[in-house]
Amino acid sequence: MAIMNSRLLDPLEILLAEDPATGTDPVSELRGRCERAAESWAARLHGPNGTYAVASIIGALYPSDEAFNPPAGWWRTPLGQVTLLRMGYPGREAVPYSLAGAMLGVTRQGVHDLVTRNKLARHPDGGVTVTSIRERIQQRGST
Repeated sequence: MAIMNSRLLDPLEILLAEDPATGTDPVSELRGRCERAAESWAARLHGPNGTYAVASIIGALYPSDEAFNPPAGWWRTPLGQVTLLRMGYPGREAVPYSLAGAMLGVTRQGVHDLVTRNKLARHPDGGVTVTSIRERIQQRGST
């Protein structure tokens, strides 16, 4: 919801200021609709077609001709965690240790230790496989 507010609703609020004739805020109704939509999306993300729902939401929130490349901290958000569990990192087989750490909520050194103990898989081209990160998160969630 925070992304929707900052990228969509807040700019609309600036552009569509309160109507002086009626005193109504044209964006307040949209905020309510967006909150209801976010609740619906959350249900879809965890449903049987969750992967499709994740792809749809990412496409809508992050439209670009460039490869999807969110900041490291994004992976710790609820949407980032669901994305990681449902689809991994779209378009990538492996990520650097620092990004793996952000995804898992541990330090780069923590990732190195997990790789050393064979709890995460090293990718032949460097970094850590996204599949092993997903598996690690799934294991943590089931315990």
